[in-house]
Amino acid sequence: MLADVRVSEDLETVGLCPDRLQRVSDWLQAQVDSERLAGCSVLIGRRGRVAFSAAVGKADIENDRPFGLDTIVRIYSMTKALTTVAAMTLYEQGAFQLDDPVSLYLPEFADTPVWCGGDAPLDVVVAQEVPMTIRHLMTHTAGLTYGFMQTNVVDEAYRAADIEFPGTAATLEELTRRVASVPLLCQPGSQWNYSVATDVLGRLIEVWSGKSLAVYLQEALLEPLGMTDTGFHVAPDNHARFAALYAPATGGDMSSVGKAAADPTAALARGGLKLQESAVGSRFLEPARLYSGGGGLTGSIGDYGRFCQAMLNGGVLDGVRILGRKTVEYMRQNHLPDNRDMAAMGQPVWSETSYDGIGFGLGFAVVVDPVKAHIVTSPGEHHWGGAASTFFWLDPTEDLYVVFFTQLMPSSSYPIRRELRTAVYQTLVD
Repeated sequence: MLADVRVSEDLETVGLCPDRLQRVSDWLQAQVDSERLAGCSVLIGRRGRVAFSAAVGKADIENDRPFGLDTIVRIYSMTKALTTVAAMTLYEQGAFQLDDPVSLYLPEFADTPVWCGGDAPLDVVVAQEVPMTIRHLMTHTAGLTYGFMQTNVVDEAYRAADIEFPGTAATLEELTRRVASVPLLCQPGSQWNYSVATDVLGRLIEVWSGKSLAVYLQEALLEPLGMTDTGFHVAPDNHARFAALYAPATGGDMSSVGKAAADPTAALARGGLKLQESAVGSRFLEPARLYSGGGGLTGSIGDYGRFCQAMLNGGVLDGVRILGRKTVEYMRQNHLPDNRDMAAMGQPVWSETSYDGIGFGLGFAVVVDPVKAHIVTSPGEHHWGGAASTFFWLDPTEDLYVVFFTQLMPSSSYPIRRELRTAVYQTLVD
């Protein structure tokens, strides 16, 4: 049985079918019953109100704590959308232009060379043909990467230099300098590669604002939007609400990320759960030394729903405006060159999802062609997720947003995001 279910008293107004909503509830329960997930929650917002929310399972199996709507989780890369929005508040204040070179504010990137690719050693490099820009960071076309990719000598160099966000003893300034010391994976603007780019953007926010990323996020977004559970660590009063982190008992690790869509049968070999990080021993319970704009935040599903509603409203919530309407509209357009999708930019799959028909805006993916993407959704829907299988999407055409929380790493373990999309969209009747 679902531990906590809340349904709008007027489903007709929000255009959701109550009978079909039961299928969403059944799907949530099935994730726990099949031992895919220890626990999970979903929040569906439509036409300006929370239409449906539910939670099921355990936030902490070992300590027998339920997964509730107030459970706090590691949102990992869902931090990226917040960081990018925070940067755009500074853009509106005139702190930078999107085509400004990153080196204008972080000089260490001025001479970062570009690896020649293929089988070439790391020291076979050329100069940047065009400088890395702020827009490149926001669209993951800057030529940066992640150390966990394990595909080439550049991400190998990231691992050797201990370039890891978050969870390091270095400061954001120090780690950004390390990033600049490693050759770029490709020429800026030529490929889409998931990367530490948003962490570099977080460092730029510090430079532009003169404040730490944590302080600026608090002042510009979290406090104005009433996101009281969200931060770079879990407040002591909320420790009992923090979830443990799990992984599949067999199969599935970070080396599988980006491969699952190419091998949809891989999930069949997985099953059961094993503890990856305890809820009581997590580093997220202590104040962070490094503020990771790419993956450092924790928060509750209600908090993230408030952020989504503000963005769906065009940058305003409860009379408080964080961004201008035209800025939000600009962010959710496809910013990849020539309106290309991510598959055409060198990233055919990520997590469990094919990227045919999906472009990238400023801070999140943007659906260009739902048919080509093989997902039921609307053109212009924009979304992103986190490494622990969390996910959100906003659909302006349907005046809809959805947030999904769980704690299973990696996010490529099962096609839960595709399944949830189908379950949610089949509830719409108006």
